[in-house]
Amino acid sequence: MYVETIKNRKSPPAILVRESYWQDGKCKKRTLANLSKLPPSLIAMIRAELKNSSHPVPELFDITRSIPHGHVAAVLGTLKNLGLDRLVDSKPSRQRQLCLAMIVARVIAPRSKLATSRGFWEEIASDTLGQCLGVTKADWNDLYAAMDWLLERQSKIENKLARRHLQDGSVVMYDLTSTWVCGEKCELAQFGYSRDKKRGVKQIEFGLLCDADGRPVAIEAFAGNTSDPQTVISQVNKLKARFGLNQIVMVGDRGMLTAARIEEDLKPAQYDWITTLKSVSIQQLVDDGALQPSLFDKRGLGEIRCERLYPGERLVVCRNPFLADKRKSTRAQLLQATERLLDEIVSATKRDKYRLKKQSAIVRRATRALDKHKMRKHFHIEVGPERFSYQRNQQSIDREAALDGFYVIRTSVSADKLSTEEVLDSYKRLSKVERAFRSMKTVDLKVRPIDHRRERRVRSHLLLCMLAYYVEFEMRKKLAPLLFDDECVKRLEVKPARKSPSAYRKQKTKLNAAGEPVHSFQTLMQDLATLCRNRIRPLNRKDSEFWLFTQPTDYQQKAFDLLDVKFNILWSCPVAGIHILWYS
Repeated sequence: MYVETIKNRKSPPAILVRESYWQDGKCKKRTLANLSKLPPSLIAMIRAELKNSSHPVPELFDITRSIPHGHVAAVLGTLKNLGLDRLVDSKPSRQRQLCLAMIVARVIAPRSKLATSRGFWEEIASDTLGQCLGVTKADWNDLYAAMDWLLERQSKIENKLARRHLQDGSVVMYDLTSTWVCGEKCELAQFGYSRDKKRGVKQIEFGLLCDADGRPVAIEAFAGNTSDPQTVISQVNKLKARFGLNQIVMVGDRGMLTAARIEEDLKPAQYDWITTLKSVSIQQLVDDGALQPSLFDKRGLGEIRCERLYPGERLVVCRNPFLADKRKSTRAQLLQATERLLDEIVSATKRDKYRLKKQSAIVRRATRALDKHKMRKHFHIEVGPERFSYQRNQQSIDREAALDGFYVIRTSVSADKLSTEEVLDSYKRLSKVERAFRSMKTVDLKVRPIDHRRERRVRSHLLLCMLAYYVEFEMRKKLAPLLFDDECVKRLEVKPARKSPSAYRKQKTKLNAAGEPVHSFQTLMQDLATLCRNRIRPLNRKDSEFWLFTQPTDYQQKAFDLLDVKFNILWSCPVAGIHILWYS
């Protein structure tokens, strides 16, 4: 490389950094940067350094600060490629910039709003996010105001996402989860069934609507004591009234799309559904003669009809032998655990000291023992004064064991729209919503615990997390060749989903098909974060500091290429007000 002065007729000469190279047997040159507006002393310094490479760089420059930037460039570039900035609001504003900053921060470093705002300040910045979006002076009050501003636009944002990813006839997946809340003043916080196993702590619940690929479209928060079926009607109204969808296929589990919700919510809206039957309903099919378990000893998938119980509907019967073995083993363990508890009661009624005598006390203790593992239906007990005995109800055990591994999918979708295999695949896609919950709650975005006290802040916080997962979802799809994620996602088998051969190979060798190392999403972001924004200070001109970005490696450049994000090398001199773009 060298510095060349190019005469420019009546204008001042252009001072360029150029590089010579060989191509097709000819020596050619290309321009790397334009130094025309730099101070003459700095140009002379660069010219001397390029001319005489014997001088080590530390003798000329000091690196006074390095700020991680690569992961910010990747996430922010993907966000803008998706048009999420325009989706949040069509007009640029400081509020929009703050919201975009919180979305990106949730992907790269999920923290409290106070810690997030502190990371924007240039003096103590943990990354370049605040500088890239121009929010370096924002504090936590600014973030809360931006959250309130964003919540007012939630309906418009979800409507735009629905127009982008849903249309009449689409498959829409819906599921609900819960997370705990810190503090006692949140209006939505209530005691309820905790999926996080946090007993004695108040919680909130939130439901997620996704398209068939698992891409989030809408989110809604509910009080912590709301049951799953109670949330269905609000989603139906949202799909019908706000999104304007007249024909959809709604997919939900058996605890969500119950018989009552189908009759009262889905049928009046003329929506189709895909759900599963509870074990009691499956047993009714056996008693009615519609389902004969022996027919599925060699086949794992079939379709039956039962016009008496489910007129005009299709019932897809699936038998999973691996699930059957697991249930058999689990039931045997629970029966043995219950017998150990019952044996303690038998011993208590026979011991010499402190004998258990009262019949009412024996009944209470036996009830607790039988209910602990929900095995009451599998035991016969006899209770009397100072007497207790039990025996297994083998008929009940055999009756339950006959249906081990069976599950029945109930749907109103006609066969000309979805085949038997496609109905099975549509239901199994609910696992993508579970993956979204897992990513939002634990692995990446860390939506929990919720520290906000006001209801509107809780709802806005959940919306930010959903939009962050929307960005991460698209990044994972594009970065799949560099990640452990399975690139083959379609499953049409009854058996548990297994990794594809390429995913097994990546897991075993830790390399992809091109022989390159593979990452998890988090470690890849950490690798990209090694691309830094470095503040350089010449030793003889302390007032002429400039910024220089780290050159990406070939592997990092491939990640940017997969994301379709251009990582340019920017060299700026804040004293002279000059910004020079270097291209790679």
